[in-house]
Amino acid sequence: MSAHPLHHGDEPLSGQGMPLLYNLVYCSQASDGVGAAAVDHIIAASRRGNPPRGITGLLVFGSGIFFQWLEGPRDSVLALMSHLKKDPRHHNVVLLTSGEEVRERLFPDWDMELVTAEAVRDVLVDALDSAQDPRNADALRALLQRLDAGLLGDAARG
Repeated sequence: MSAHPLHHGDEPLSGQGMPLLYNLVYCSQASDGVGAAAVDHIIAASRRGNPPRGITGLLVFGSGIFFQWLEGPRDSVLALMSHLKKDPRHHNVVLLTSGEEVRERLFPDWDMELVTAEAVRDVLVDALDSAQDPRNADALRALLQRLDAGLLGDAARG
């Protein structure tokens, strides 16, 4: 998957040199008529808007469900989420997890990557395999458990 390297100079650093990052994971239901063209537009806009804000992540779309992981500076992620909640292309926005901690990015080179619903498990497993921070690994394991239990909806199960 192609990505553009990002610079994250605006992230506060801990004493150990790792950034303080906020992450947020949500899912939502696509509005009627939202399909591949709308998702392509979302990805294009994200790739333009996210790098200057220091936001990285992934978006999964399938079976009328969005699943998105966002990470970056707290204010930037929260401002984006506030904007996303008002977006008429989806509704029933459900926050699955959020938190701020000192850690490495899970998707450091993905300004916003579109992942097919069929591939989301593989992406989460790859992220888990490369996660060096135990808290990241725990969060990814929890998401994988929710995915395998069917708690993330059809988008995550293909």
